Amino acid sequence: MSTIVVLVKNVPDTWSTKTLEGDHTLDRTNVDSVIDEINEYAVETALRIKEAEPERFNVVALSMGPAGSEEALRKALAMGIDDAVLLSDDALAGSDAVATAWALTNAINTIEDVALIVMGNESSDGSTGTLAGLLSEYRQIPALTQVGPVAVTGDVVNATRVDELGQWELEASLPAIVSVTEKAEKPRFPNFKGLQAAKKHEITVLDAATASVDPAHVGLGHSATVVQAAEEVPAREAGEIIDSGSAEDIAAQVVAKLAEKNLI
Repeated sequence: MSTIVVLVKNVPDTWSTKTLEGDHTLDRTNVDSVIDEINEYAVETALRIKEAEPERFNVVALSMGPAGSEEALRKALAMGIDDAVLLSDDALAGSDAVATAWALTNAINTIEDVALIVMGNESSDGSTGTLAGLLSEYRQIPALTQVGPVAVTGDVVNATRVDELGQWELEASLPAIVSVTEKAEKPRFPNFKGLQAAKKHEITVLDAATASVDPAHVGLGHSATVVQAAEEVPAREAGEIIDSGSAEDIAAQVVAKLAEKNLI
């Protein structure tokens, strides 16, 4: 049986107030954490592919994060995936996108017969949107990125990308990677049985050594990206109200203001 690996991430809730630690990494201990919403679309995509050929595929969710970050995996289990793996090690803390992709590709290597890797197009906390491309390079397999609906027929994966230039029908031979957007299939709600089963399911936990990840290539001190300084975005100032003159005068003033700020 072939495996679909779906990548999920535990992230600070969108509505939480986010702060940085002294080393400029995100404070993840004093916020409510949830599965990244785009990951639910990735899980749904993986489940639909499996349900089309239940005798061919099983689905494993993989996450990388600190101790206690199983929340995203539990949600994926509740939705109906078969198994879950957490890569967790203090040596991984502060890894940038390149180091994260390297650690994840090593973790994927511990899973047998991987035919397809499914993920969201970008995380809500990092927003780099580079993981699919980096994994594609590390694993030397094709990646279909920024796509909506996905289907597998035989040894070919098909997907549709819609952007400002039009609609594109993409395909690649397996093994492959896909990154989905919110134009993918709408995620299902876990039922009570799924929620109960997810609470009891044993999650496989890997450390860096078990996943053959050399600490010299990951973590804050070894990442290619180093944040030197950070500051809060200044509070937004009150806007200007233009209400004098005729409708034509007001429109002209608005256009002039926009042009002044290089917005048109």
